[in-house]
Parts: sequence; structure tokens; C-alpha cells
Amino acid sequence: MTHAVDIAILGAGAVGQLICRQLTVAGMNVGFIGRNDLESSQQVLSFTPLASADDHQQIQAIPYSVPILTADALDNIRLVIVCVKAYQVLDALSPLLKQLPSQCHILLLHNGMGPHLALAPLINPQANGRGLSLGTTSQGVLRQAPWQIKQTGQGLTQLGHFAGAELTKHYRNALLAAIPSSEWVDAIVPCLWQKLAVNAAINPLTALYQCPNGKLAEPDFSEMIKGILDELVLVAAHDGVSLDQSFLHDRVYQVIRLTAGNFSSMHQDIAHQRRTEIDQINGYICERAQAHSLSAPVNAELWARVKQLAV
Repeated sequence: MTHAVDIAILGAGAVGQLICRQLTVAGMNVGFIGRNDLESSQQVLSFTPLASADDHQQIQAIPYSVPILTADALDNIRLVIVCVKAYQVLDALSPLLKQLPSQCHILLLHNGMGPHLALAPLINPQANGRGLSLGTTSQGVLRQAPWQIKQTGQGLTQLGHFAGAELTKHYRNALLAAIPSSEWVDAIVPCLWQKLAVNAAINPLTALYQCPNGKLAEPDFSEMIKGILDELVLVAAHDGVSLDQSFLHDRVYQVIRLTAGNFSSMHQDIAHQRRTEIDQINGYICERAQAHSLSAPVNAELWARVKQLAV
């Protein structure tokens, strides 16, 4: 007997497919939300696992099948995991809100910040008991073709409650059991600010200087990185989030070292002439600064320069 799909993923990019794979392996009934005009109700995906140090032979890709759900067939969905780009969240999710059941919970899992503030009032928790959780993941994954991914690194995944009804213990436990190195945190927003600090320092600089992450360890970049973090810590404090400046500084340089050979997502977006998430990274810092009548000139300059580059 097949069970109805009750977990839906919105966004079939690299992270969406990785989370789908992890939930599927753990025995969850998961599918992707597709368009209403889809020709197929099933999609075969290909997953290549992370090679261990002991693996000398070629790692084989693993094919597996996942249901594709149309937007008018979401009656049984109790959890939607949103893995689209930050700037796509509202446009992708808003039309679905009226088609998702009232007890459906929403989990945002994307780079950058901002959509959670716009989305919280739209889920209307008072009326229907719906809730909103937020998450961040540093798992490494590469999309090689539309339905083909390769895991490239392990990493921490942090999830936590933000607004409305809390995610039920059943789904919380399911996520933590399925996603390696995952944890549920009481205060997720500070975790998102910490991830934002890493993205705000690495992404725009690697995009502007067309370099791998490791180049940012050079002394030429130290003043700019310090300026980015100084402004972020001040803005976060006015938003009620206390961050440890020296911890953030060390964390940024740790990521630069650990991912020295990697090209950031923003670098790749610019290289492929795609829209970047700069509005939800350095732009978010500037917008929150403005909300508190502060200035963030270093982040504002990077925001403007990347926007100009992306035109």
C-alpha cells in the first residue's frame, strides 16, 4: 500500500533535491511541487553520494523516482520545504497558500534573509493554525543536470520556529532523523544572521573580483571584510540579535580556508549571467540599517556594485 505524499518540496535546485533524497531514504513520503501543466506525475532523479576517504573506485550515481505534485493536488500536504532562491520565495509560495491545507507548516530553507518578514503576515496563523519555521544548511551539493545532483560536502543544518503554530514533533523528528548533522535550535534568527555574515563577506567579493573563496584570505581583503562585519553586528544588535564579532570574524576566515578552492554561488550567478541574491544578503543588511536610521556604507557599496555587475 502506498501512502499519500505529506511532505512537499518547492524548488528542485541542488539543495531541494538533496533534502528530497535524504527524506526519501529515511522513508518519508515526499514529492516536488510542479506546475499544473506538467506532463509527468513522476520524475527519475540521480544522486551521487559523497565519496569517503576509503573509496578508491568510481562512485555510482543512484537513480530514484519522486512524485511531482500539481498545485491543485496538495490536500494531504502537512509540511512544505521551500528551497527556491530567496528572491523567488514570495512569488513561488504566495499562490499556493490558498491551496495548501490550513494545518500545513512552511519551512524556508534558502540563502540570505528577508522573505520571512514578508511571509509571516501572509500565513495568517490566527485564522488557521499554520506555522512558519526557518532553516539554514551548509551541506555541499552540485547540480550537474536538471534532475542530477552530486553531494560535495557535509555540513551543519539548523532549523527552528519563527511564527505561528509550531511544527509538530512528528515532522521535527523526521527532519532531524533524515538530514545528517541537523539540529533544532530555540533561536533560529541569530543562526541566520551568522550564516548571513559568511555570505555577506564571501559572496560579493568573490563575484566582484572573480576569484575562488580562498583568495579572500589575502591581506588586501581584510579591511573590507572587517567593515562588512562591523556594520552587520551593529544592525543585528538594533534588530535585537547580539552577535560576537570575533566569533564571526573567525568563522568567516574558517569558511574561506575550508572552501578555498570553491567558487561562491554569487560568483557562479554572475559568471552565468543569472540574477544574484545580493538583495537578500548585503541588501538586507542595508535595509535593516535604514529601518533603524543607521548607515551601512561598506555593504551599500557592495550591494550597488554587484547590482551593476548583474545587469
